[in-house]
Amino acid sequence: MAGSANLNVMMKTARKAGRMLLKDFGEVENLQVSAKGPGDFVSRADKAAEAAIREDLMHARPSYGFLGEEGAEIEGEDPTRRWIVDPLDGTTNFLHGLPHWAVSIALEHKGQIVAGVIYDPSKDETFYAEKGTGAWMNESRLRVSARHRMIEAIFATGLPFAGRPDLPETIQDLARLLPATAGVRRFGAAALDLAYVAAGRYDGFWERNLHAWDIAAGIVIVREAGGIIEPLTKDTDLLETGSLICANEPIFNAFAKVIRNG
Repeated sequence: MAGSANLNVMMKTARKAGRMLLKDFGEVENLQVSAKGPGDFVSRADKAAEAAIREDLMHARPSYGFLGEEGAEIEGEDPTRRWIVDPLDGTTNFLHGLPHWAVSIALEHKGQIVAGVIYDPSKDETFYAEKGTGAWMNESRLRVSARHRMIEAIFATGLPFAGRPDLPETIQDLARLLPATAGVRRFGAAALDLAYVAAGRYDGFWERNLHAWDIAAGIVIVREAGGIIEPLTKDTDLLETGSLICANEPIFNAFAKVIRNG
């Protein structure tokens, strides 16, 4: 699909950063067996990718703001437009040599996400969308799944780790949801979870306390693929809370009832 100039910049930048990270990913397996481990190396790769993305985006659109995972927010001369970037979503997967991670770039205009790109270098899959023009993966149009029955559906979420306080809520979610579904997956990269809902690979996704850069690109991709995405708690801001629920339209209400009524 031929996109806008902004979308083309985003896609070119995401793929360039993805190629950088893919080279670094090739080194991770060797570092797994070293005494020091790959932690410092991966942290440097993450920061280098964000720096490269920031340089390319700010060169192309110097008046836009920039919010990334690794550095302080940059206020742009144009207060209505802001890039929101996760240079490496799925860092823990990357760190452990698991080929499921992505580069995520979104464009916000007047508080709305108007374009998003999620690039998975390991599989060479680029998910992208602009508001009002549909969602795509490489050259294929994306549509959310058409399943109507919860018992036939699979869902994705994140599992809290390292003492995160939302563990009890998530355990309760799973206790209610698992008996009513075909299963729940935890792949470890929220941006790709959202992209997979848009592609119909998952029927729905929910998670709490994510960051704006984890979800911004996925919001527009899911919506342009025909999905519904809402804050987990109604009347809150998706990007501010980072807690969300999404699914195809036939399943959304039943899914949301299970998760929200806990």
